[in-house]
Amino acid sequence: MAPDELMREAYHELESTLAEELLQRVRSGSPAFFEALVIRLLLAMGYGGQSAEDVGKALVGGTGDGGIDGIIDQDPLGLDRIYIQAKRYGEGNTVGAGAIRDFFGSLDRFKASKGLFITTSDFTQQARETAEMLSKRIVLINGKQLSRLMIRHGVGCRVEETLEIRRLDEEFFG
Repeated sequence: MAPDELMREAYHELESTLAEELLQRVRSGSPAFFEALVIRLLLAMGYGGQSAEDVGKALVGGTGDGGIDGIIDQDPLGLDRIYIQAKRYGEGNTVGAGAIRDFFGSLDRFKASKGLFITTSDFTQQARETAEMLSKRIVLINGKQLSRLMIRHGVGCRVEETLEIRRLDEEFFG
């Protein structure tokens, strides 16, 4: 195997290990920490505002939250909103179709057209099918997708070192 291929393979292994470590840390945190993390991730992805104050404004979870843990603007102008449900579950404790139907009911109660359901575990096949057939758009993000998004957007992790691979520039010598 060529040296650059070995480096790429090592990079993917490091990223996979980091993703698992991130997920374990998120699962060990409190539900409030998880809800705040979800909002921070969405802000890092370009939704809503840009500050820590925006995290506090977006969180609505708690007793009497009506089944909604957060509300974030889809764009910086606030022309549309995304309603969020965040479930911090252990590995193997999957989200079923009933939880998706309950979230749909919460969206309906708030007259919302779209929602984001994020979990640290996974969704059952019935939950995925339920989300697809409902009249409101509900995006499902499982733990594996969550950790990959955290890495991509630098939430809960940081760049330790950057390696550059250089090649001969044929155009220079051409």
